Amino acid sequence: MKDGATVWLPYDRRQIPGLPDGLSYAYWDGTGPLPTDPSDVRFVVGIPAPGAERVLAPVLPRMRSLEVLQLLSSGYDHMLPLLDAMPPGTRLATGRGVHRETTAELALTLLLALCRGLDQFAAHQVRGEWLPEVRTTLVGKRVLVVGYGAVGAAVAARLGAFRCESVLMARTARMTPAGPVHGVAELPALLPTVDAVVLCAPLTEGTRGMFGTEALALLKDGALLVNVARGELVDTRAVVREVRMGRLRVALDVTDPEPLPAGHPLWNLPGALITPHVAAFTDAFPTQTTDFIRRQLHRYARGEELDNVVVTTALGEGGEQAA
Repeated sequence: MKDGATVWLPYDRRQIPGLPDGLSYAYWDGTGPLPTDPSDVRFVVGIPAPGAERVLAPVLPRMRSLEVLQLLSSGYDHMLPLLDAMPPGTRLATGRGVHRETTAELALTLLLALCRGLDQFAAHQVRGEWLPEVRTTLVGKRVLVVGYGAVGAAVAARLGAFRCESVLMARTARMTPAGPVHGVAELPALLPTVDAVVLCAPLTEGTRGMFGTEALALLKDGALLVNVARGELVDTRAVVREVRMGRLRVALDVTDPEPLPAGHPLWNLPGALITPHVAAFTDAFPTQTTDFIRRQLHRYARGEELDNVVVTTALGEGGEQAA
């Protein structure tokens, strides 16, 4: 039992009923004065918004007793540069799976919007133009889901309702109840065979830039690309070229750079639909995240293994910190 351990939460404790007794809770949302001495903090939850790394960077070096850094995002690539600021033995945990339903929902929304031309019809509406067009449909199409984790599985499950053929891909090939999952080595062979791609993979050195000039060129003319993962999976300049030529249409909830700066060609490029990294942010977000925080803190208080631990900092040779 972690009696007396100090926990910093980005929500008022009253918003999370049922927290374990015996822990000392303080509220900090990344703004204002620090609620307690950072050197006493054993468990800290990142802010429920993009930019947790910017908020935590100044204070992490002062958290000399830190045991757990809990993120509310499924990705953690943005935190890797801060690992050296954490004490040896600190566990970095993510919110993997917490937002899978809402992220999958937006992925399907964007894919349907591209298929049915909702972005173009919206532009016609602004101009007061009644211009009927024949658009494509998801029925009977092959859709490649890149990254068969929690979000990818939720996307694939929803695609079935639209009578699509889901083609699943992950880092390594395997068989699942949903069917075969292809390995990443098969990507070049798969791309020319699909009508659409939905990116759900985490950002790693293996996935960074995986959809560059060569990969995009393998897609069919008229193919659709949806990204709800990380902007760095895609070569932005290559995407702009393909969309500008009218060969591909894209819907991006994440971009590289992010935020997308004013004046960037993607903002006004016909065939590109942009949403500002909002897949997880719905009215369900507070309940989803507080439910997860409560479960995770009960595990921590009981000394049990935590969910979604992705990195544990450790001591390397000579007592130097390693991850």
